Amino acid sequence: MQTNPRLNIRQVSWSNPVGADLRRAQQAELDARFGRPDHEPGPPPSGADCAVFLVAYDKGSGQPVGCGGLRLLDGTTAEIKRLYVLPYTRGSGVASSILAALEAEAFSQGITRIKAEAGSAQPDGRNFYENSGFEPIPNFGPYIGVEHSHCYAKRINAHSAAQTAMA
Repeated sequence: MQTNPRLNIRQVSWSNPVGADLRRAQQAELDARFGRPDHEPGPPPSGADCAVFLVAYDKGSGQPVGCGGLRLLDGTTAEIKRLYVLPYTRGSGVASSILAALEAEAFSQGITRIKAEAGSAQPDGRNFYENSGFEPIPNFGPYIGVEHSHCYAKRINAHSAAQTAMA
């Protein structure tokens, strides 16, 4: 689903080098925010457990500006993983467009609920999820008992991606 006329959002494999570069940039930023590299509870996402991975490109420059993926948790639930936009693009709708595309792809795969997690060093991420229609939920999976984790969930349907894109 293309929700932003300035972006071209493409599905790529987990091993795609552009996606890998964006994920490394995200992890470097999170390492700096948390002050350590071991801030992610549980196993990191991989090509084996991510149902979809998207990269957003700026149409004008052709440069990649963000990414995001979905890790399947069960037959109807997925977790957002590695949702990231380059710092200079924040506030321009890139993250909302990637989220809308992820929701549309999830719905097409029969996913009806999406979960997300943001840590205490990510107030911008927590605000983003709350402003995108996610509701706080008890920590799930590897985040159970992790003090700095804040978990969210959102039911999705045929209209949720369009609503997210307009948020």
